[in-house]
Amino acid sequence: MSAANAKVTALRGAAINLGDAADEFLSTHRVANDNTRRAYASAIDRTIAAVGGRERLLADVADTEIGDALTILWGGCAPATWNRNRAAVSSWLTWCATKKRWAAPSVPADAERRRESVDHTKAVAKSKLERLLSRRDLPLRDKTLYRMLYETAARAFEVLSLNVEDLDLENRRAPLRSKGGDIEWVYWDAGTARLLPRLLRLPNGHPDGPVRTRGPLFLADRRPVPARRPSPEHICPHTERPRLGYDRVRVLMERHLGLDPHQLRHSAATHLGEQKVPLQLIMAKTRHKNPRTAMRYTRPGGEAVAEITSILAPPRRTH
Repeated sequence: MSAANAKVTALRGAAINLGDAADEFLSTHRVANDNTRRAYASAIDRTIAAVGGRERLLADVADTEIGDALTILWGGCAPATWNRNRAAVSSWLTWCATKKRWAAPSVPADAERRRESVDHTKAVAKSKLERLLSRRDLPLRDKTLYRMLYETAARAFEVLSLNVEDLDLENRRAPLRSKGGDIEWVYWDAGTARLLPRLLRLPNGHPDGPVRTRGPLFLADRRPVPARRPSPEHICPHTERPRLGYDRVRVLMERHLGLDPHQLRHSAATHLGEQKVPLQLIMAKTRHKNPRTAMRYTRPGGEAVAEITSILAPPRRTH
């Protein structure tokens, strides 16, 4: 394509507004995963509002306006939050410019990624975690969720997206859509397997039978109010209760265990590494694609480091 033709192609997008450009991007395969789409939509919609709203033309927005919007919205947040939202906006604008050939702004160079400090204390010692997950005062739903998060080493949003009909109870596994959009299996063990049948049980005499057979696996405590009723796929047909949300899980886990949901996945990978499980198998379990990313989670925990420190102790006296 000549330079003149490329310029004409770019100008064809001069009349598209921010709202339409965002809608087209959010309908592409790269954000096919529902959770990814929600996260991207939130960041993009908030940025659009900050630079003038959905009706403003994409071509009229300057790079500096994008940078200012990002700074106003997330400049004071943790590096991980800044990087996540910056990446969503950058991915959208890059797609507009390279795939659609629209005249579009870009994230300016001074709004660069920030260094994220890794907290190596996030992994919980296996003995402590077992005590926490075995507490008798934990509600059945929450105990099942926490145990499943640990035994599958899955992300919280992935497990919360599971439906009852997805479960292969006999083989202790279920298919789910991962962060990148792939469909993959996750596996659990005896702890989760013992709890799931109890979680699926319906009250005696329920017209739908003794157990739930379809709908969201993990349910909220209350039925939704009409103004905030989610779409049908997120409502249990047996109880009319909605799917349990991540924000509520985060609050309850802090109250019950003093942990955040990601720590269960982090701890699972660490405990596998401490048992000398090869990195390739740990990556298959956690479904990480990049070994460097997986190695962040397989760093030996404090309990393992304390145990090997005894090797450095002075020799014991024999008399």
